[in-house]
Amino acid sequence: MTNLHMNPEARLAELGITLPPALPPVAAYIPVRIAGGMAFVAGQIPMREGKLIAQGIVPGGVSLSIAVECARQCAINALAALKAELGELSRIKQVVRVGVFVACSPDFTDHPQVANGASELLQQVFGEAGKHARAAVGAPSLPRGAPVEVELMCELKPLV
Repeated sequence: MTNLHMNPEARLAELGITLPPALPPVAAYIPVRIAGGMAFVAGQIPMREGKLIAQGIVPGGVSLSIAVECARQCAINALAALKAELGELSRIKQVVRVGVFVACSPDFTDHPQVANGASELLQQVFGEAGKHARAAVGAPSLPRGAPVEVELMCELKPLV
């Protein structure tokens, strides 16, 4: 069975990924909002086992490779938020858009490489349905000093 037909949670297990508990909001928002057949996931930062993988600005304080790992972890955390809201990831029809924010120096231009950490994971999990439109944007700082933040928009399968 290819990942195009596999349950996303089975695919995560095949990749050796266990979803963490969904991160609670740190301010006045909710982690996921369902509207019009779409799931909008609030920005996720690279928390792992209760702490940030890294803090700081790319590339001066955080290397490009660590920033890519952070983007991947953000996507994992977004999937955890979706699972908590939806009950199962198989309700996702397709990933529509990914927004990736990179805390970086003004001369940094490798935002797309950082964003690939999230994009490639979503494609591994959802196959063709994981291919998406994307924005990769530089920022002077992000919440809690995170080097990367990722938000998702997904189309849901209709409930039968």
